[in-house]
Amino acid sequence: MNNRGEAVAAILAEWEGIQKQLAPLFRARDQKNTKKWMEKGINLYLQFLYLTNHETFPPINRNRYDQFLFKPVNLEERIDFINSRPELYHSYRQLSELMIEQEKQFVKSNIIRKSSRL
Repeated sequence: MNNRGEAVAAILAEWEGIQKQLAPLFRARDQKNTKKWMEKGINLYLQFLYLTNHETFPPINRNRYDQFLFKPVNLEERIDFINSRPELYHSYRQLSELMIEQEKQFVKSNIIRKSSRL
């Protein structure tokens, strides 16, 4: 497995751990600790986004999300919503969906990269 693939596997494994922490916090409505774990999840998602698009993270200069080729639909609005209300369950669901969609974008980027080498 290449370095990018290993990095993505590590990101997804860490996300799984974060999800296991978040589930009981949402059930208990523990907003303080929920926010802390959601911020970790948001940061992890951004790492995944930048890795998929072959950019360094943290960004040296602030890239706008619209400059990325491999990203989920309505990314900017969704990230803004999550950042503005990280303690809400809907934000967690949105972040979970972004991770799933970004995984698909990562696979797509690898396929395009491999086909352009042929």
